[in-house]
Amino acid sequence: MQKHQPTNSVHRTMCLLYALITVLMLASCLKGSSREQYHSRTQFAMNTLCTVILYGEANPDVHTAVFARIDEIESRMNNFLPDSDISRINAAAGIQPITVHEEVFFMIKRAKYFAEISGGAFDPTIGPLVSLWGVTTENPSVPESGEINNALSFINWNDITLDEEALTVFLNRRGMSLDLGAIAKGYAADEAVALIKAAGVDRAIVDLGGNVFTVGMKDVQTQTPWNVGLRNPFQGKSPHIGIISGGDITVVTSGVDQRYFEEGGVRYHHLFSPFDGYPAQNGLVSVTVTAAVSADADALSTAAFVLGYEKGSALIESYDGAEAIFVFDDKSIRKTSGASFVLRDETFHLVSDEGSLPKVSFALFPFAQQHL
Repeated sequence: MQKHQPTNSVHRTMCLLYALITVLMLASCLKGSSREQYHSRTQFAMNTLCTVILYGEANPDVHTAVFARIDEIESRMNNFLPDSDISRINAAAGIQPITVHEEVFFMIKRAKYFAEISGGAFDPTIGPLVSLWGVTTENPSVPESGEINNALSFINWNDITLDEEALTVFLNRRGMSLDLGAIAKGYAADEAVALIKAAGVDRAIVDLGGNVFTVGMKDVQTQTPWNVGLRNPFQGKSPHIGIISGGDITVVTSGVDQRYFEEGGVRYHHLFSPFDGYPAQNGLVSVTVTAAVSADADALSTAAFVLGYEKGSALIESYDGAEAIFVFDDKSIRKTSGASFVLRDETFHLVSDEGSLPKVSFALFPFAQQHL
């Protein structure tokens, strides 16, 4: 039995390819303004290639500050780093509360919020399941059903106890573990953009391997927005299947082509359902969410993918300022009512849902309009 195993070198190569495609796509949006000054830097961080492009007369120290901030966030929130706050919380599961940095506390609180509004489709206690499958490790494999059921017994976001005054986090039962991989990268993008704006740079692009954040407009005088390419999840001849336009927005994609392995001719991706313990199978190959906050878009794209189109689109429609594009395995595409998307690849087809959006009760997501 042969397996495709995403070793670190293979994963880095895939990240490099995606980063180059994105940079080329963004560069193509600048045709007609080739004389404009810009500064670009790419570094490997948060298990992906990160590219930051600053336009105008930007101080090179801004790049240094941005990547230092990304590294700082990773050092606190990466559960694979033994000294991170997340690893310390996991090691003390069922034993004692752990005092954490205030931004780690905030992100765990935020993760619980998205778990609540998604009915558990997004769950930061997914750690046992992620470790069991080992999709991003050297030796991924399909677990036995008994192992999956055991891992599922430790997944419950309600078993995270937070003490806001003491800034402590406690996992109520031994065997539980946090994994903020589906929200931390979005937070890093938000923090990168905050630093860029604080430095006086009013036009920039931040790409953290699937999390793209555009700052300002492509052309301020004409108010022309940036164009961000929606990556082809089938990795066909066309690297992008369409264009998302906007200024000061984040574009985040969760898809089956990002991290996966194959066993017995079946592809197993990294977007696990906390409900059954397997990679979510609902006809979707990617969900792209646009919003004003990248951490929000990061969590929402994961939740919407796990929920599937009907419930996922209802969640996105109920969340103020968020829109989504859903790509299916039959190359059909659906989008929420306010999504700005132009299809460019004729091998895909956009399905109009006008008058036929799924009637999912808003009561399913009663907290969707609240903000922490």
